[in-house]
Amino acid sequence: MTVRIQKQVRINIARLGKWHHMDIQIRLARQEDITALSSLIPESARTLQTTYYTSEQIEGALGTVFGVDSQLIQDGTYFIAENTHQIIGCGGWSKRKTLYGGDRGKNAAEDQLLDPSLDSAKIRAFFVHPEWARKGIGSQIMKHCEAAVLEAGFKTIEIIATLAGEPLYRRFDYDVKQKFEILLPNKSVLPVVRMVKSFAETHSHD
Repeated sequence: MTVRIQKQVRINIARLGKWHHMDIQIRLARQEDITALSSLIPESARTLQTTYYTSEQIEGALGTVFGVDSQLIQDGTYFIAENTHQIIGCGGWSKRKTLYGGDRGKNAAEDQLLDPSLDSAKIRAFFVHPEWARKGIGSQIMKHCEAAVLEAGFKTIEIIATLAGEPLYRRFDYDVKQKFEILLPNKSVLPVVRMVKSFAETHSHD
């Protein structure tokens, strides 16, 4: 389903086994959201990634692999989910070469624009507040990203997924292409998964 990336949507969320009508809005992130995102991302990683990574791995990834990429916000390709003006989730896509990482962890000189006719768009930096985990927030943001990617003319999408994020992307028909490790500043390593989806071979979720 193609949507305008600026459009705000309201969705119903199942919470604690009961259906509640929660007022959730998905909108594009703004520069003034960076402070809140800089708090959300560590809280999400330190809580929701612990089943998959050690504390040393998570702390080593924060700020570099796990962090805010302000270029995504400038490009208008980063979404946030809000409930009563509180940011409860974030995630986006990129039309640039960088595969992962926040401002502190990427090489700006290599962050060049991609050619939609030749290159794959990138899915980037999905995080959900722990209190809103497994309530469909990531899926809603993913739908917005895929619609925007198609609207921009890309035919394939690539993700460097965390082990925690891999199940979500599998549900959206992303295939595992490679497993590797990222060397972190504290000398530990972070296992990740490279996943790809081709819109020529599969349909996006409605």
